[in-house]
Amino acid sequence: MNILKGIIEKLTIHGKLTLINLKVKDVLMSAIVIDTPDTAPYLKTGNEITVLFKETEVIMATGNTDQISLRNKFYGTIDKIETNEILSKLTINTSVGKIKSIITTNAVNQLQLKKNIEVTAMVKTNEIMLSE
Repeated sequence: MNILKGIIEKLTIHGKLTLINLKVKDVLMSAIVIDTPDTAPYLKTGNEITVLFKETEVIMATGNTDQISLRNKFYGTIDKIETNEILSKLTINTSVGKIKSIITTNAVNQLQLKKNIEVTAMVKTNEIMLSE
């Protein structure tokens, strides 16, 4: 599990959904929850929250990722790759700390991922979990 600390910057509420814009160090992120400030009091601008997402939800890319709908992006370099026949675990050094990703070894080979190359680790807004 990837665990980061962030600050809530903006809330957009529609019905029972809240889109949360938050900042983790220098990275702007977004998350969506089935809650509102009425049902989850921690949803308040300025509050510090814990941001969590699974390693299996981290998408890896090389090159330009500007024309993609994913908004939670962490730029960094690969620090470590643990590979077996089917899956590989990558550790990426980013400005928010180490991010871990589990992808297929086939994808590692197709993207020619190696230690010290620059990559973008991305997570969909709906895959982010929040905690007080």
